Amino acid sequence: MRTLFLTLTLLLVTSTSLAGIADIELTVEEQRLTEAKKQLPEVVDRYDETVEAFKRELRASPGFDKTLAMTTQYAEALWQIAVTDLQATDSTFDDRPLYWARLKMTKALRTEDLVKPLKKSQLDELETIIDQVSRGYSTLAFNQESDVKILITGFDPFLLDRNIKQSNPSGVSALRLDNTIIEKDGKTIEIQSAMFPVRYQDFDEGIVEKVVEPFLKDNSIDMLATISMGREHFDLEHFPGRRRSSSAPDNNNIYSGGSAAKPVIGKLGEKHLGGPEFVEFSLPYEAMMKTKGKYQINDNRKVTTIDKTFKPNSLEELKGAIAVEGGGGGYLSNEISYRTVNLGNKLGRKVPTGHIHTPRIKEFDKDVIKAIVEQIKGMLVNGVTEVKS
Repeated sequence: MRTLFLTLTLLLVTSTSLAGIADIELTVEEQRLTEAKKQLPEVVDRYDETVEAFKRELRASPGFDKTLAMTTQYAEALWQIAVTDLQATDSTFDDRPLYWARLKMTKALRTEDLVKPLKKSQLDELETIIDQVSRGYSTLAFNQESDVKILITGFDPFLLDRNIKQSNPSGVSALRLDNTIIEKDGKTIEIQSAMFPVRYQDFDEGIVEKVVEPFLKDNSIDMLATISMGREHFDLEHFPGRRRSSSAPDNNNIYSGGSAAKPVIGKLGEKHLGGPEFVEFSLPYEAMMKTKGKYQINDNRKVTTIDKTFKPNSLEELKGAIAVEGGGGGYLSNEISYRTVNLGNKLGRKVPTGHIHTPRIKEFDKDVIKAIVEQIKGMLVNGVTEVKS
């Protein structure tokens, strides 16, 4: 899986100018590092040992091929360090150190003294490796001996210009539950995780499909649950919609281009994302809703079309409608749900797939996040047990 992923990653990198990179500007996300360092230095610097070691080797690394191999090594190490950190007995349940450390590494690539010999196209390859490998993509693999396999995904913190201290329970869930093995009713349940960026461009380039398709295509998993931060309680999003309508920016301050009056369709490569206006998830929601915990678990059927907002009971009621918001809204939470369900449908697969919206948190609260993660774990186990019974 690792070799396949790295090959696909390099194919996704856009070929660009061979000019020097002295005039490369920092991304919007990288620019926030200065303010983040002021407001939460311990969080931003938590994985600095790895970041600084990467920068030292970047300065000394002879030749691009060795630099590429070294970068891959450190990106994988960053993901594993974060997973280990969040699975420690005294875990902080904090996803933010991984997010900011990743940006420190990509920022280092734009520092002229470190990468002066590199060409722009080479910089793009290295940046893609850091961004994607440090999200767990290259090490995403299940133990073939496991009886039941669950793939989950989380998101980065977002809307950071509103609150630079923001955490995301979905990202914590991905890190906390990665590589988890659970014994239940004589069966071994394995959870593997990955993290996605909150960026429209990555979605348009097909990052979601690239990561999950191998697992859907060969029916090698028993459940796929995408997770993001949402509303007051847990919402299981019944009817994802095809279009974007949110007025909120992504993490690079790029907007969807859509609105309630004029929702737009995202892309998959050079073409608009194909598929029906709405799809229906296939998670075993009734079993998942029985999970005990601090929060309610809702089967959310609410959608908005050009004509109305209502709660359909079936896809038939949505026939001919134009999507404005699916159950997950008009932002990337809804879109990752749509893309994964739509992909499974296109492939003709029957893997239970859908989206979990977690309760929303303000900034960071370890106890609240811990309760959210534990309830998600229970939902996954209850749901997949129902599927495999």
